[in-house]
Order: sequence, then structure tokens, then C-alpha cells
Amino acid sequence: MTVSAARSDSLPAFDLATAQDVFALRRIGQSAAKALGMDPQDQVRIATALSELGRDRLGCDGLTVAFTLPTGPEPVLAVVFEWDGGTKAAPDLEPASRLLNRVRHESGGGRERIVAEHPLPTGWADTPDARLGVREALRRHAPMTLADDLRAQTRDLIATLEETRAQREELRRLNDELEETNQGVLALYTELSQELEETNSGVVALHAELEEKSKRLRETSEAKTRFWTNISHELRTPVSAVVALSRLLLASGSAPLTEEQRRQISLIDTSGQTLFSLVNDLLDMAKAEAGQLEIVSAPVDLRALVGQLGAVLRSTWPPGDVVLLTPAPGTLPVTLTDEVLLTRVLRNLLSNAMKFTEKGEVRLEFAVDPAASGPWMTFTVTDTGVGIPETELPRVFEEFYQVRGPLQRVHRGTGLGLPYARALTELLGGTLQLSSTPGVGTRVEVRLPHRPGPASAPPPAPTDPEADA
Repeated sequence: MTVSAARSDSLPAFDLATAQDVFALRRIGQSAAKALGMDPQDQVRIATALSELGRDRLGCDGLTVAFTLPTGPEPVLAVVFEWDGGTKAAPDLEPASRLLNRVRHESGGGRERIVAEHPLPTGWADTPDARLGVREALRRHAPMTLADDLRAQTRDLIATLEETRAQREELRRLNDELEETNQGVLALYTELSQELEETNSGVVALHAELEEKSKRLRETSEAKTRFWTNISHELRTPVSAVVALSRLLLASGSAPLTEEQRRQISLIDTSGQTLFSLVNDLLDMAKAEAGQLEIVSAPVDLRALVGQLGAVLRSTWPPGDVVLLTPAPGTLPVTLTDEVLLTRVLRNLLSNAMKFTEKGEVRLEFAVDPAASGPWMTFTVTDTGVGIPETELPRVFEEFYQVRGPLQRVHRGTGLGLPYARALTELLGGTLQLSSTPGVGTRVEVRLPHRPGPASAPPPAPTDPEADA
């Protein structure tokens, strides 16, 4: 085998003229692959592929083979077979294509060539010293006989068989581990499926129980509402009669009464009015919970509403150290809302504040907030009363619940004022919030939608100096 000159990116080139040259080419290819750091399997692939290509082209005029390491984005070992055109059949590339990455046949310049390429290992560093090592590995092979080549092929085959046997044992071990893993996964899947089925059964049973309890709660709520409604209707008539008769006895045109009789009838009248108010609250609360209260929106003059409410509360509340302050008439607009429900909300909050304020003031304030979602109006009731402990705040909106304190013994109530006011506020599309500090006072804020109505004539100026604040 004759060594030829090569380009700067090439390794030594060789002439292929005899069978011994093909035998030598096999060893040269294996040595080049080893010098480039390829694993034993790739070494055998390259040696076998080059031997097949050389044997297929042997006998062509001017047949040479060159090893090159071309520069490019993908480092490869390129082996180029070149020969002059002749009558020999086209090269058979299929065997080599099964062993190497790329094999192609080219023609041009009066020469035929086969280019076989295989990628270099990732750890290969293309340096002058590395190329020199590969070049020396290619040059040190002496011509081989057929027997030498067969012995070399036999050694390669034995090494390949040993490696294949080792890989087969490793594969068997991995298969055994995979089988054990699959069995564990199957057992875990079966266990999880059983647990999931049991959980689903429990969820279904819990859902059925919740449905049953929800049904009972609805039935209880409906029964309570019916009870309130029926009792309220039944009590309203006799209570109305008691109040009417007591007022008739106290009228100036009635038969004269002794001072003791008048006092006792006055107590009957006061108690009857309290009971009548309680019956009305119960009836309205039942209607609100049943969704039977109808909202009747109409223009409401807040000046008139607040003025009348303040006058009624001042006249019915005994004079003392508590002052009721209401907004100036000029600050109150006309709005579209339900006048009856709004009056009940404010009356409950103001009377509740006055009930638990021994001295100081109860103040009603009004403001309009032009929010982006639409204007809102806010009524704020503040007092300087006893306040509510922080531990009691979560329960003040429970029906029939009253905060314990010394004033509860003086002003007994039903515990419906705040729940009733909040229920009506929500029916009007608003919110009610309460905050309180013991010994300082309580603040309740009612926030409602404000839909401005047509302006009305201003009401007469109040004669009570406490009417405005």
C-alpha cells in the first residue's frame, strides 16, 4: 500500500491495488477510529465498512483512499475513495450505509468517488497534536496477508461477541428490575384504585347526608318563617285592639279617670305599642327571609325623610343627656329608592343608638360617593354609647341575640334591630357594616345605590336647634 500526499485537512492517503491493500485498509481504519477516541463498536463498524467499500471497488483504475478531518459545524471522520471511470458496475453502498452515518457516490472531473462519513466523539478536541497522533496511527501499519486479516477479523468478532454478551446480560438484569418495578406499580395502582373507590363511596354518602341536612334546614327555615308570619298575624289584631282601646280611654272626650287609672292605662298603652312594634318587626323579618318584601322604588326627598324621622325620635324619646344630630337639609338630595324600607333601616339604627347611649350624642351623617361603578350614598350613624366588646361583634347580627350589659336590663329588646336593618339594606342593594369600641361608642355605615331623582322644593327650616349638625 502506497502512501500519497494529502491536503492540509487530510490525513495520509493510500493506493488500493491488491487484496493485501484492502486487508491493510481494515486495520488502518480501525486504528484511525481508535486514535480519534471512538468506542470499540464504532471502530469495528468503520473497519468493516471500509473493507466492504475497498473490496467492492478493487480493480478500478487509479483507486485511492484518503482519510480527512474536514472543518465544519459537525466534526466527522471522512474517508474518500477515488478512481478513474471504467466499465465496472456502479458501487454497492448498502452494506456500508448500514454501518456508517453517511455514505454517498459522486462524479466529477473525470473521477468517481465515494465519500463515507462518521461523527467524531463529543470529547474529541481538534488540535495539531491530536491530528498528528491520528496521522502516526495511520502510517505505522505494515501490509497484511489474508491470514492476518482473517485473524484480525476473528479477534474483532470475538471482542464484539463478548461485548454483545455483556450487553445482553445487562439487558436481562434491567428487564428483571423492570418486571419487579411493574409488579410494584401494579400493586400500588390496585391499592390506590381500592382507596379511591372507598373514598368515592364515602364522598357519595357524605353528599347524600349533606343533601338530607340541607333539605331539613330548608324545611326548618320555612317552618320558622310560617310560624313567624302566622303568629305575627294572630297577634296583630288583639294588640291593635289593646292599643286602640287604651288610647280611647285616655282621650279627652272619654269618661274621667282617676290619676291611678290614667297611669295604669298609660302603662297598658306603652306596653301595647312596644308589643305592636315587635309584631311588625317579626312580620317584616319573616317576609324578608321569605323574599316576599317588594321593593317599590320612587323619588324620595331625603330632607323630608330625615326631618320627619328626627322629629318622631325626639318626641318619643324621653329628654335627657343625649342629643340627636341630623344632616343639614341642604346636603340631602332626592334619590330613587324604597322610602318605607329606608325609613325602617334608619329608624332601627338611630333608636338602637339612642337606647344604648346614656349621655353625649347620636349623629346621622350623609355623603355621596361618585364611584366608577355608579354613585353610592352612605348613611353613617355614630354614638357615644357603651359600645360593643370585640368578642361580641361576630354575633350582633344573629336574630334574637342581645349583647349583655347593664343597659339591657333598662331597655329590653328583641335582638332583631340589627339583623332586620341589614336584611333590608341588602334588599335595597346595599351593605351594612358595624364597628365599635367599648366605652367610646359604635359606628354603623349603610351604603346604598344612589340614583338621583328630580329636585323638589326645600322643606321649611326646622325650629328645633338640635335638628341640624
